[in-house]
Amino acid sequence: MSKDNNPRRVADNEARSKTRMLRTSPQKLNLVAAMIRGKKVDKALTDLTFSHKRIAIDVKKCLQSAIANAENNHNLDVDELVVAEAYVGKNLTMKRGRPRARGRFGKILKPFAELTIVVRQVEEQA
Repeated sequence: MSKDNNPRRVADNEARSKTRMLRTSPQKLNLVAAMIRGKKVDKALTDLTFSHKRIAIDVKKCLQSAIANAENNHNLDVDELVVAEAYVGKNLTMKRGRPRARGRFGKILKPFAELTIVVRQVEEQA
């Protein structure tokens, strides 16, 4: 006897992708995620391609993964996809330090973040 399949975590007209351990602070990553929320995927890809933010490259990879999941795993039409959700979470923080004056220790925190992108198929309104 096998276990039942896990229920889908997203709706039938959605697909998602998650990227963990992105080497940036969640606050900086959220600026880029906010840039693509609610946009059509082709416009979002264009915005990420020409963004000057370093982390936009990794966000673009995550978005392309969500688009590929929608197309290959869930048979959704790529031309009708919209970035429904793009949210950021905290991951681990590396603790580093630097010696300072008078025998003290300067704490340096190097945060990591994670990004989840959900794309949804919406029908065009004529």
